[in-house]
Parts: sequence; C-alpha cells; structure tokens
Amino acid sequence: MREKLLLIEDDTAIGRIVKDTLEQEGYQITWATTGLEGLTDFQADSFDLVLVDWMLPEMDGLTVCQNIRWESDVPILMMSARKEEADKVEGLQGADDYIAKPFSLEELKARVASHLRRWKRYNKNEITEDISSFTHGLEIDWQKETVRLDDKKLALTQKEFALLKLLAKNPSQTFSKEELYQHIWQQASVDDTHTVTVHIKALREKLKDPVKTPYYIQTVWGKGYRFIGEPI
Repeated sequence: MREKLLLIEDDTAIGRIVKDTLEQEGYQITWATTGLEGLTDFQADSFDLVLVDWMLPEMDGLTVCQNIRWESDVPILMMSARKEEADKVEGLQGADDYIAKPFSLEELKARVASHLRRWKRYNKNEITEDISSFTHGLEIDWQKETVRLDDKKLALTQKEFALLKLLAKNPSQTFSKEELYQHIWQQASVDDTHTVTVHIKALREKLKDPVKTPYYIQTVWGKGYRFIGEPI
C-alpha cells in the first residue's frame, strides 16, 4: 500500500510543487490549505506522515501539531520560512523535524523517506491495547468506540466519546475549555465555551463521576479538565 501523507500548506505554488514531487515518489497526498482544514482531514483519515507549514490561516502550524500529538505519534515535519535557531527549537516542540524554506526537494524527499522508515519500525514493534480498564468499573474499547461501566454499556454521544478519548489518552494533562472546543468541535475560534461545560456535565452523569470527589474527570479550577482514572 502507498504511504498516505497529509500536506498542510496555504501557499499554492509551494503546495503544488511539494504535492507533485511527493506523488512522483509514489506517495498518496491529501492537501489542505488552512490549519483547521488540515486538522479536520487528519481526524477523518489515517496518515503515515504530516507536513505542516508554520504560518497558516485559521489555525497556526504549532497549534495543529499540538492537536495531532494529543491523539497520535505520527511523524510531523514542520516547514517554515523562519530560520532563527529559536524558531527551530520552538517548532520542534510539537514536530519531529524542521525544514527551512526555501528547501531542496531532494532534501525534502530524503527526510520524508527517513521518517517513514522509522514510523514503520515503530508501528511494527508497538503493542497497542484495544481495551483500557480503570478502577470503579470503567472500561473503554478503543476499536469499537464503546464504553462500559460496571459491565453495562453506556449510551455516549459522538462528542461525549471524543471528549473522553482525548482526556483518557492524555492522562493528567489539563485541557482548557478552549482547547477541548477547538479539538472536538473543530472550530478555529471560541466565543462561548458553554457547549464544553454542558457536554462534560452530561459525560460525568453517565460515568456516575462525582464532581467533588471524581474518579475520572477532575476540574482544575481556572484552567479546565483532566483525566485522573487509575488504570488496572
């Protein structure tokens, strides 16, 4: 099977030549022209590598990397015209590699091939669990996207499961309401975070999770929410 690459680049000229070059190498390319479009594409499909520009409309490249990292270890190659060492260091906080514009297409091809080789070895060696179990009777089946509490299946909505998945896959990390809304609802800006509050409340009720002494979702006052479930 051909490796699937996600290219997020708003410059039409650069995007076209990168897409054409990598397709000539045999890769299957999905091209997005805004950060939000790229994140939406990533969440809708599976990819072997992501190439992302730093300066993008709707959502910048660093924020795209952050959102991708919350749910995947897929290799990310940051492309940017910013060449200062401090910029490269910042870019590598979320990406695996950094290539400054203008770059050689031969160098780009070599870096892509190198990351894909490592990604294949990583996937071959990694053992993933389809089901995660936690104290107080919670069980999450990641493949089937089902949740059981005390062996009873819970009727979670798509958004409720997405919230639980994001929190549980990143235990102890505090997510602001803005970050949750941006990631789950795929909106570039947040004017009202009440939607997140309502869904978290509904999720807690279904999980029978007390607000004051939670088993799973803890409110970090003034900051957001984090998952504190103890795995078994």
